[in-house]
Amino acid sequence: MDTLRIRPMALPDCDRVAEIRVAGWRHAYRGLMPQAELDELSVEADAERRRAHFARPDDPTTHLVAERAGRVVGWASAGPYRDGETLTEDAELYALYADPAHIGTGVGRALLAEALARATARPRMLLWVLRDNTRARRFYERAGFRPDGAEDGTSVPEVRYARSQLRCC
Repeated sequence: MDTLRIRPMALPDCDRVAEIRVAGWRHAYRGLMPQAELDELSVEADAERRRAHFARPDDPTTHLVAERAGRVVGWASAGPYRDGETLTEDAELYALYADPAHIGTGVGRALLAEALARATARPRMLLWVLRDNTRARRFYERAGFRPDGAEDGTSVPEVRYARSQLRCC
């Protein structure tokens, strides 16, 4: 398999990242979220949202892509933890998606390791995961994250995970 390269996301990556995000949602959340919601996802609308992030020079979000053989195969987004409208001193992993054809090939691990490496100035990294997404929960637990007791009781329940040691490997 070709070498995996992690790099900052660039504006030309927006369309491919949107494809990965929409395919990732449809793959990972099938049976966990209302199918109608997954069917309504639009690659075009998502790409526009990605481009809007690049238009905001004060956006503290870090966007990373994983590239193999010149093709983007994964995406991660991280930044300050959001407690409502307040940004805290903790880091938050906002999103991490691999092209479904590349799940299990190290894409997610490499993106997570780089997101952690970029957050070492912060005391911890937090993330939210669907309560019933056992595959994702195992992935984060293998990476040293643990549920911290916080839950979001929406129609699709989420649990919060935390990791204090951000230095990786």
